[in-house]
Amino acid sequence: MTDRRTFLKSAGLLGAAAFVLSPTRLIAKAFSSSGAGKSGKEKKELELQWCPFEAKMKHVFTIANSSRTTTPIVLTRITFDGYTGYGEAAMPPYLGETINSAIDYLKKARPVLKKFKDPFMIGEIMAEMDAITTNNTAAKASIDIALHDLVGNMIGQPWWKIWGFNPANSPYNSFTVGLDTAEVVRKKAKEAAAEGNLIKVKLGRTEEQDKMMINTIREVTDTTICIDANQGWKDKFYALDMINWLNTKNVCMIEQPMPKLMLEEAGWLTERSPLPIMADEACQRLSDVRHLYGHYSGINIKLMKCTGMHEAREMVSLAQALNMKIMVGCMTETSVAIAAGAQFAPVCQWTDLDGNWLIANDCFHSSTVENGRIIPSPDAGLGLKMNKGVNLKYSAEE
Repeated sequence: MTDRRTFLKSAGLLGAAAFVLSPTRLIAKAFSSSGAGKSGKEKKELELQWCPFEAKMKHVFTIANSSRTTTPIVLTRITFDGYTGYGEAAMPPYLGETINSAIDYLKKARPVLKKFKDPFMIGEIMAEMDAITTNNTAAKASIDIALHDLVGNMIGQPWWKIWGFNPANSPYNSFTVGLDTAEVVRKKAKEAAAEGNLIKVKLGRTEEQDKMMINTIREVTDTTICIDANQGWKDKFYALDMINWLNTKNVCMIEQPMPKLMLEEAGWLTERSPLPIMADEACQRLSDVRHLYGHYSGINIKLMKCTGMHEAREMVSLAQALNMKIMVGCMTETSVAIAAGAQFAPVCQWTDLDGNWLIANDCFHSSTVENGRIIPSPDAGLGLKMNKGVNLKYSAEE
């Protein structure tokens, strides 16, 4: 692996930026020249609105260092020329964003967005959105996702088709079992196994607790497991011992076993592990991908961390060029953000898009799970449909 890194550096390949051939600019030109639109009376201005929302968990959700029963979310809506696109910022506490910080950002973004007269210029728009603040990646993602939904609706096609992806290639989607008591773990494992062919298990506490989780799940199902240690294993030798043990338990992959700053240790572990090692907390944005090459087997892309679909598409291209494995994950999200992530499913080795499955009050529906695989909607944009009885109040106010 070291020799491969040296070769790529000498060849200058690691210095090359990911290039994404997007058809939207050509489509935009054809679309605008045809005069297409819902009518000639709609306002041709990008109008941004938002709606605070609290996602309520079906079960207490516990990872290596925290527990929660709700997740703060801000839903967004962008309208243009009679068309509408929906977006989402999902903000678990460890990300450092809140409903108030997201709305503060969206207030700053709203007049900047209005300057653009063509919603197809997503790359240029998101560069401006990114420049407004250093952080607020989930709030930025809420604009990006809404823009993609809007443009897809204008084109009349879903994004997986615009990008030329084939949903038949979608991998098994994982369903998460968080750290808990043996009794609750059995219940969650049965529910997860009923949903699909891959269970994601949160580990990263003591050896006794971690092995209890796996052994308890194996009491009720032999469904394949992927592991997320959430940086919980601090020693590389201990991590390797755990991975070798897990390799005997029908486990297929390990996500972020060690702290994100322990890059050399991660590389040591990856070279010796019988299972692929995926970067999660260590992988935030496009600029991280080249840095992680040679230290991890692949990357977990999360829209709330990378500012949305536009940058995620570039991360996919670069990871493919470097022959790294790809996973698309999620936070606790509604079907809005899950539908956005599902557009990437056909080019992934794994998907972890179960955030909407974990909440009790989802407000939309779109993607479906078929034979354990998440399948993006065939409808235009993100294929979003609001659930019956849901009444969301979007505005440009608090």
